[in-house]
Amino acid sequence: MGYAGERYQAFLDDYEPGMTLESLRAFFGRLQAALVPLAHTVRVERPPPAKDVLAREFSLERQPTFAREVAAALGFDLERGRLDVGQHPFCTIIGPGDVRMALRYYPRDFARGFFALLHETGHALYDQALDPAHYGTPMGEAASPGMHESQSRLWENLVGRSPGFWQLIYPRIVAAFPESVRDVSMETFRTAVNRVVPGPLRAQADEVTYDLHIIIRFELERALLAGDLRSGELPGAWGELYKKHLGVVSPDHRNGCLQDGHWAEGMIGYFPTYTLGNIYAAQLYAAAEQAVGPLDEQFERGDFRTLGGWLGEHVYGHARRYTAAQLVERATGRAPEPSALIAGLSSRYRPGS
Repeated sequence: MGYAGERYQAFLDDYEPGMTLESLRAFFGRLQAALVPLAHTVRVERPPPAKDVLAREFSLERQPTFAREVAAALGFDLERGRLDVGQHPFCTIIGPGDVRMALRYYPRDFARGFFALLHETGHALYDQALDPAHYGTPMGEAASPGMHESQSRLWENLVGRSPGFWQLIYPRIVAAFPESVRDVSMETFRTAVNRVVPGPLRAQADEVTYDLHIIIRFELERALLAGDLRSGELPGAWGELYKKHLGVVSPDHRNGCLQDGHWAEGMIGYFPTYTLGNIYAAQLYAAAEQAVGPLDEQFERGDFRTLGGWLGEHVYGHARRYTAAQLVERATGRAPEPSALIAGLSSRYRPGS
């Protein structure tokens, strides 16, 4: 299948079939226009929360047990999957009835391991919902990397950072790690995990600045493919864009243009699927709430099945019958676009909100 225009379209097609470069540029333009000033406003007008509560020691022996309990509460079937320890968190499907997550736990960075758990659980819920009878065929596979990422980001950020979720989960954290947080209020802890602090690392970025990391990579990939940027000029271009969009400077190349493995593996065109996942997630979440009622109230009661059931009907059950964009439009009534993502981030993080 051929392509028209920029070479980048061919690479994008490898990962997000049906998504056009024109649409992607429009999405990223709107996001950049909204998120750069939002990140700046939060940084200037909203004092950063105390992080020391997250740097306290949380028992490494108890964290895996707690992780299994949380994953099961969200809907992960431990009879058809398992949680293990790995250097880098990931989720993979070995075969029908065998979905595995690898997680990493940190004694003095509980939030990092905890949100990785929520992220990988989102992937795992999608994989476990695929029809095992069609394993190995398009009807047994996720719609696209972007749609898969939408589920990890949905459960990590839209569920996992919501007030209702924390009303339910924080007492369990206190019960599991009393020596670490018995003197910390839920609101203090939740404010700490939802902090917005622009930094050089994509994998550890907060949800306000995360998509700016992707937009920077997108701009650099296009320039490299077009011949407007030489590989030797990449570190300098990287530094300029990080200073321009995020106001930060990478301390070295390891924490700069070499921090991701995607380019070394030849995965040009993959980075946009992360932001597409955020766009899809926000739009699907808003539609689910409109259909099934206030999700926060359901989470506070420990009800994640209602949301999971809606996603099963509108996303998981269709596998690759439709493109990701078609799935979103069928589920929400409109084509994918970033309004829901921008509105959600603005309402949650704008000072005074």
